Amino acid sequence: MTIAADAKELQDDIVRLRHDLHREPEIGLQLPRTQEKVLKALDGLPYQITLGKDTTSVTAVLRGGAAHASAEKPVVLLRADMDGLPVQETTGVDYTSRVDGAMHACGHDLHTSMLAGAATLLAERREQLAGDVVLMFQPGEEGFDGASYMINEGVLDAAGRRVDTAYGMHVFSSLEPHGQFVTKNGVMLSSSDGLVVTVLGAGGHGSAPHSAKDPVTAAAEMVTALQVMVTRQFNMFDPVVLTVGVLHAGTKRNVIPETARIEATIRTFSEESRQKMMVAVPKLLKGIASAHGLEVDVDYQQEYPLTINDEDETNTAEKVIAGMFGESRLTRMATPLSGSEDFSRVLAEVPGTFVGLSAVAPGADHSTSPFNHSPYATFDDGVLTDGAALYAELAVSRIAALASSN
Repeated sequence: MTIAADAKELQDDIVRLRHDLHREPEIGLQLPRTQEKVLKALDGLPYQITLGKDTTSVTAVLRGGAAHASAEKPVVLLRADMDGLPVQETTGVDYTSRVDGAMHACGHDLHTSMLAGAATLLAERREQLAGDVVLMFQPGEEGFDGASYMINEGVLDAAGRRVDTAYGMHVFSSLEPHGQFVTKNGVMLSSSDGLVVTVLGAGGHGSAPHSAKDPVTAAAEMVTALQVMVTRQFNMFDPVVLTVGVLHAGTKRNVIPETARIEATIRTFSEESRQKMMVAVPKLLKGIASAHGLEVDVDYQQEYPLTINDEDETNTAEKVIAGMFGESRLTRMATPLSGSEDFSRVLAEVPGTFVGLSAVAPGADHSTSPFNHSPYATFDDGVLTDGAALYAELAVSRIAALASSN
């Protein structure tokens, strides 16, 4: 039987795991209940398992049993993130989150269950593999940089040598019709940086602003000036997205506060623009503060780098997808998405690619369905076996190709 057909036989198990994970979402780097579920799914399979020291990560290595001419067997890494979000679920599904204020609003429960399904499919083909597979079950993708922890603890060398290539997958609750796979060569996702600004003034009475140093008006000017800067200093064909999510000052309408606070997220689509923003933003804000006779503290926080897909590995993934599911199931993105991912850390170390998969409900309008991170976002179980099959087939086919080329 084909991998896709065998995956269908595992549907009940994969769906059950997905629902169990969805009912008990955990946030951040410590996901003990999630780790326990993953270990249970791997129990009895011939994997060498290593648990994270600083996180509840799971690294599982499958040693291929087929002979290989070279002393160094090929190694392929497959990654799934496991954490949820601090979102109160309002989907109404019968397996809705039982944890108040937490939800798998980004579909990581699907990623984890699909990779667990792939673990079984690969174990069944162990004797045919002329190489090793590393499964990377990662916590803390949602702003905690879990990939860095796993890389620092050796996930890329878990098989005894550096992996040759790495594949990740991410589901969407909108954007594309149900079951559609999405790829793109080069930059697929933006970088993500954080900006925290504290405008330092001198408090006073609201009736006498001339005797104080008002940080509020300067902060308001900074918010609009940042938007103008993006449109005037950066090429529109190499876009920058800057969104202020926090603007806070004061306690009472007739009191001029001591400080004002701005927090923003910054997304860029080239390393050139990212580096330019790191210089331009503090320069602009300090200039405005100085013009008002104020001080300003600018904390520009580098977060996730660009997610850059390797051209050869993306082409490989596209051929595998087309071969398994047909060309009609494959969409090649014309432009990157402005979301960010810490799988970018892996792709900065080894060649690989990141694949999208639409989990929109069949027949739903993908253009209006709530997107990832929404409390209304729903992800259809119908894509689980296809995702598991793709994970497994990518590993099997890539190991075969690498083995035959050595």
